[in-house]
Amino acid sequence: MIKEDSKYTGEELATGKNLFASSCQFMLGVANLEQLPPDNILDEIAFAGRSNVGKSSLINALTGRKTLAKTSGTPGRTQQLNYFNLADKLYMVDMPGYGFAQAPESLVKKWQKMIFAYLQGRVNLKRVFLLIDSRHGIKKVDKEIMEMLDKAAVNYQIVLTKADKISSVALTKIINETQKMLKEHPAAHIEIIPTSSEKNKGIDELRAEIARLAQI
Repeated sequence: MIKEDSKYTGEELATGKNLFASSCQFMLGVANLEQLPPDNILDEIAFAGRSNVGKSSLINALTGRKTLAKTSGTPGRTQQLNYFNLADKLYMVDMPGYGFAQAPESLVKKWQKMIFAYLQGRVNLKRVFLLIDSRHGIKKVDKEIMEMLDKAAVNYQIVLTKADKISSVALTKIINETQKMLKEHPAAHIEIIPTSSEKNKGIDELRAEIARLAQI
């Protein structure tokens, strides 16, 4: 069970909820950097994670829309940067899932090169939310992404997914272990947000955190 105590005020939680009650629409899919929208219009946040971590489900839970981000039974289906416009206040970017990409190695390397260039050069990128399955914790492939984020000097924050699938004791243990590991990563935000898209737990807190970043 996820802890109910919140690090956010009632006003911050309400602001986050109101933000995500606004319109949110798919804007474009970016297959190469030339297609990126101008970076002087809106700030943006991005969601990254292993292909089976529940990224699309989390985006849908945040926005209260069941099919905004398409889920797939085939891991690694998302092969581009998918942009969503949130109320003309913020861009949300669904990054390609990593770890199970069903594609030739040459194409995977091309994606990796594009992703690093995006991370390193996107001046309006406020934070990357790195999704980790709470049942499994941080794996080798996650560490590689964390090192990429550190190298690109991009602020990132861990969001634990599927936190309803483990006990409160196990969840506390994984949070403590992850926080200890984060101390070794200079670009990492120390606070961890445990979530469950299925049970709608931690969603209001994540909305509030995103609203903070959007300075709403």
